[in-house]
Amino acid sequence: MQETTTTRVNALIDPSLHIWHYEVPLYLFLGGLVAGLMVIGGLWMLRYPDRPRSRALQLMPWAAPLLITLGMLFLWLDLENPFNAFRFYFTFELTSPMSWGSWILLGVYPVSILLAWASTPADLKERWLARLSGVPGVGRLDTWSSGRVRLLANLNILLGASLGVYTGVLLGAMAARPLWNSAILGPLFLVSGLSTGAAFMMMYRLERQEKQLLSRLDMGLITVELVLLGLWMIGLATGGAASRAGLHTILGGPYTAAFWTLVVALGLLTPLIGEWLEHRHGSIPARFTAALVLIGGLALRWILVYAGQHSGWVSDLASL
Repeated sequence: MQETTTTRVNALIDPSLHIWHYEVPLYLFLGGLVAGLMVIGGLWMLRYPDRPRSRALQLMPWAAPLLITLGMLFLWLDLENPFNAFRFYFTFELTSPMSWGSWILLGVYPVSILLAWASTPADLKERWLARLSGVPGVGRLDTWSSGRVRLLANLNILLGASLGVYTGVLLGAMAARPLWNSAILGPLFLVSGLSTGAAFMMMYRLERQEKQLLSRLDMGLITVELVLLGLWMIGLATGGAASRAGLHTILGGPYTAAFWTLVVALGLLTPLIGEWLEHRHGSIPARFTAALVLIGGLALRWILVYAGQHSGWVSDLASL
């Protein structure tokens, strides 16, 4: 085996050192969205156990396992050796974010599916149980899940929050990328995931009060997200030369216009103002503002993934 080491960094010869492509930001976005759906769905079941829910809200928990499967597909496509992914489950490494994420994702499926089943309208349950009557254990599983809604709701909150934080820690643990190397990314991605989860729910035909409640929640989440973004940038600005060079990619660098337009202006400030106006006038939250939140959540992850990889070699250039 021959090993070659080079310290060459030339922006004209090496214009891009990107390793992660579109699959990773899509996976991070869907993972955050599923985290938001799980946490909000679990909290709703605990806070309003006896309140009547619209049919769309009753079926909403099924979106979590479906969307995380789509996200896992994107992640699988990004792997260099995708058919070796099963090896993650032969070990557990305490210091590896990817190891934590693999086991969290494994736990997401059973708890999200069981809560979705417990939330399913009675008429649909009866129809599906009739079709699955020949499958052993289905009846007992239905009885078990229906009698343990609070436990399943708490597990959804726990695993959903873990999934949301993990998507940020996955980036924040990489010290070689100055733009990512911040403890703020975990809470930031969790809050952003909760916001996109609330927005996703508002895209469907929920009752008026359900949408208004989600809109008020989303306003608070967007406000917290703006604060966390500010703290993240302050932390980078007050760090070393590598951190400041990383921050330059979104403050004067090549990703500045996209970040401040798509994420801050279009994805956060515009929906916040729109939802506040809707709340002030007592109108039903519009799907347009919810769609902007989703666009902003995807743009945040897309830009951070690409700008973070860009920041690695920009920082090397700055130090020469």
